[in-house]
Amino acid sequence: MTRKTPVWRVLAVASAASLVLAACGGDDDDEPDVAEPASPTETETADAAQEFEPVPLTIGTLLPQTGALASIIDALEEPIRMGAEEINADYPDLVTLEHSDSGTDPAVASENVDPFLTGSHSAILGAAASGVSTAIVDKVQDAEVVMCSGSNTAASLSAYDPYYIRTAPSDELQAPTLGDVIIDDGVVDVAVVWRNDEYGVGFGEALAQYLADSGLNVALQEGYDPNATSFADLMEDVAASGAEALAAITFEEGGQLVLDAQGRFDGQFYVADGFVENVGADQLGGELALLEGFRGTRPSSAPETGEATFPDRFAEFSPDSPTIFSAHFYDCLMVVTLAAQVAQSSDPTVFVNEIVGVTSEGTKCTRFAECMELVAAGEDIDYDGASGPLDFQPNGQPGSGTYDVYEYTDAEGTITVERQALTEL
Repeated sequence: MTRKTPVWRVLAVASAASLVLAACGGDDDDEPDVAEPASPTETETADAAQEFEPVPLTIGTLLPQTGALASIIDALEEPIRMGAEEINADYPDLVTLEHSDSGTDPAVASENVDPFLTGSHSAILGAAASGVSTAIVDKVQDAEVVMCSGSNTAASLSAYDPYYIRTAPSDELQAPTLGDVIIDDGVVDVAVVWRNDEYGVGFGEALAQYLADSGLNVALQEGYDPNATSFADLMEDVAASGAEALAAITFEEGGQLVLDAQGRFDGQFYVADGFVENVGADQLGGELALLEGFRGTRPSSAPETGEATFPDRFAEFSPDSPTIFSAHFYDCLMVVTLAAQVAQSSDPTVFVNEIVGVTSEGTKCTRFAECMELVAAGEDIDYDGASGPLDFQPNGQPGSGTYDVYEYTDAEGTITVERQALTEL
């Protein structure tokens, strides 16, 4: 893949050079001959629109077709398919997708990512789990292929750039959001437990620190083995700590944790995105009533600041799919594709330099076709996506996050969103 200089930049340089020559040359002793310059803005815009050629991309997805997160695969993969269909409807064959399985397992992902690192792929969308991405991110960085996740929230991943980017906000933002819910509920003594992986440790420790800094008594803070088959001892420790509430940062093992709390801990539960999308009737032995009254936060799948038509469009494209992180993975595809068009190159070592720029400080646009018209005309763009204004920081990650604050409101496991909360770094 070779680097191409965007045509409007070449034209801008040429136009500026001609103006300098006109101003400096052809002196007359009495009256200097001054040329009437054409409007550079109109000239550049017209020529750029005429010369612009869309750049096709081959993009791989590395998402959990199997493993612990396979239950939400449609929430992650289907919005990418939808986005590609929308793009290709206006620009045929602009995006080619190739799909692979992360297995929700670092070993599986490490093997399956290799074909995407050979030089023919411009970007990888995934992985879903923060721990899986952490296991492969160095390999991807070394290969200089852009990797965008719409669901990684581990705070530790903020350190990777430029080839690792994400549209999901860091748990540096969700921890205080969940913390404020706990504080606003009037909790005084709280326990915080978390799964020992990249997601759980970063989130759990940040939450415990935020609560302590806010004046609450963190009676217990402890990580656990997510592969354990029983959490009875942990629940007894929570009860013995005197905590009136428990914040649990889990995936699907949260179901067993709830079951083992019965008869041991009867305080208020607080949970987050990893729990709400992975714990259901199967994980609770059919006892959904156990969740009634649980409260929590999750990155919003339909943020009030997001592109308004996305939820309905996705519901029509993939009926009955879960929606957690759907907007964020859709935006991953859009950001990568737009950056390549601005750079006029499918080479990730070239278009990586445009990723931050297409999400900030330009003419706002919210749909791909609208953004492409601006790009073709030589304008800087600010893509505000389905997941909201991205406004990437220099490390290619959002500077704010919009979260649903929700509660399980009945014995059938119904989740009611009370409000959305915007949290900024």
